[in-house]
Amino acid sequence: MSESTDHEATEIFAAHRELLFSIVYNMLGSVADTEDVLQDTWLAWVGRNRPGAEEITSPRAYLVRIAVNHALSRRTLESRRRETYVGPWLPEPLVSDLPEVRDSADAADPTLRAETVSLAMLVVLENLTPLERVVFVLHDVFGYPHAEIGEILARETPAIRQIAHRARSHVHARRPRYQADPQVQRAVTEKFLAAQVGGDVTALLELLAPDATFWSDGGGKSRAALRPVHGADKIVRLITSPMVIATVPDIGIEYRWVNGDPSAVVLSGDSPYAVVVLDIDPDTELVRGIYAVRNPDKLSHIDPIN
Repeated sequence: MSESTDHEATEIFAAHRELLFSIVYNMLGSVADTEDVLQDTWLAWVGRNRPGAEEITSPRAYLVRIAVNHALSRRTLESRRRETYVGPWLPEPLVSDLPEVRDSADAADPTLRAETVSLAMLVVLENLTPLERVVFVLHDVFGYPHAEIGEILARETPAIRQIAHRARSHVHARRPRYQADPQVQRAVTEKFLAAQVGGDVTALLELLAPDATFWSDGGGKSRAALRPVHGADKIVRLITSPMVIATVPDIGIEYRWVNGDPSAVVLSGDSPYAVVVLDIDPDTELVRGIYAVRNPDKLSHIDPIN
């Protein structure tokens, strides 16, 4: 590849990298796996742009197709690995200091809709087959028409339409269509963490829905519940236990945006100790789900604000 061709290929890939990252991350729920898929996509892209190769008329379509198919292969591999994962598996959180674009006029542009799939929604997507998930992500999150998805996956449009319908039905059966207002999410998250750190059982019970569920992901590397905990009473007993609170030396809390939602990063000194995301019922404003990511491998990319 000549220097000019290499430079042009690099610029084209860089222009589409955010879109590719968003699509693949929403398929896999792992930053590390997503980066590996993007590396494989880059290598395929470079190989395809050698002198004398047939011109690619739509670089974006080509890159998305390659990334999606590499992600499907990676998904199959990771599904086998998760059979031996210790405790509940939660997606790797994407933490930022600023809110992501959500439900705005600009959100029609897929490159601006990055990271708008909430962590709670990613957990629901884990129940889909890999094919259902990629179709749901491309169509319902990024707005790809069924025909274009069919071209990406080498399948007929009617088949893609059926897969999309099945995926959407599964998602809506497990996940309400609407989310809590971000201001409500932030306020409830602050009250919840303050009550937990202060051991205020009464306040916690007032914030939790009776049938709430608590998921904690330690990956066998940090203390965490080995299975989901159901019911407000059981959750409160667990999270206010002295063994839980006392294990966080020099505790601090930063309120950040995680996968587009106001959430919390719990610090031990200057190091991330956990990411806590609350799933709040938009009608009752009660916490129906708590996701605590404590696996240090999933927190290594998070930098404290200060």
